[in-house]
Amino acid sequence: MFDIGVNLTNRQFAQDKHDVVSRARLAGINGMLVTGTSLKESIAASQLSSEYPDYCWSTAGVHPHDASGWSADCEQQIYQLAKLPEVVAIGECGLDFNRNFSTPEEQEKAFNAQLAMAAELDMPLFLHCRDAFPRFIELLQPWLSKVPAAVVHCFTDNRQALEAYLELGLYIGITGWVCDERRGLELRELVSLIPADKLLLETDAPYLLPRDLKPKPSSRRNEPAHLAHILEQVAKLRHEDPVWLGERTQQNAYQLLGLV
Repeated sequence: MFDIGVNLTNRQFAQDKHDVVSRARLAGINGMLVTGTSLKESIAASQLSSEYPDYCWSTAGVHPHDASGWSADCEQQIYQLAKLPEVVAIGECGLDFNRNFSTPEEQEKAFNAQLAMAAELDMPLFLHCRDAFPRFIELLQPWLSKVPAAVVHCFTDNRQALEAYLELGLYIGITGWVCDERRGLELRELVSLIPADKLLLETDAPYLLPRDLKPKPSSRRNEPAHLAHILEQVAKLRHEDPVWLGERTQQNAYQLLGLV
């Protein structure tokens, strides 16, 4: 198993992040991608990943929520981070029109710059899209032939979006949202439509603790060790063997990130 989305630099892990990594190993997680969501978090993600060579890698980028902080200096620092050996993707980048913590104009400026950066550096994209599908696709599509690969992280959209992403050759990241019998019903129906060679699994820890996880941790905090539970649920919905699916999605992660 490989967890392609872990916010391991989040303050919820400040006191025990190394224990979290140890528990992930014990749970059969063979690697993880630590997510950079701002300049500060991207620096922290690369530093943390460098402590776990051949087990942790990281992304470098600016989330749409933080796009208001994009500047020439920020761009230059992200560019330099992206050259480090442990940094293997550009992102988390994209559009989020759900809350507009940054204006749509600020989001588009940061997204366009990161798309161009990924193309220049020949690096895969770690993508975020929420309530912005038409514009997201419009900005993304011209760049896809110029980057080696891309994943739509934490997919929770509808069938139209899924089919469009697959048509463009994107990988699809599935989280514990699929374990929520209230909000995840549509995703449960869609997960079997994802080709096995385009499916990736992630916890998005410390967020999205699987609702059906028992017993639930007292902290209510998600962590990479719970990826095994997500794998079981996804395998059940797809009518596939979980051991095989864990190996398949791990291979997909290696291919996406150029680790093969």
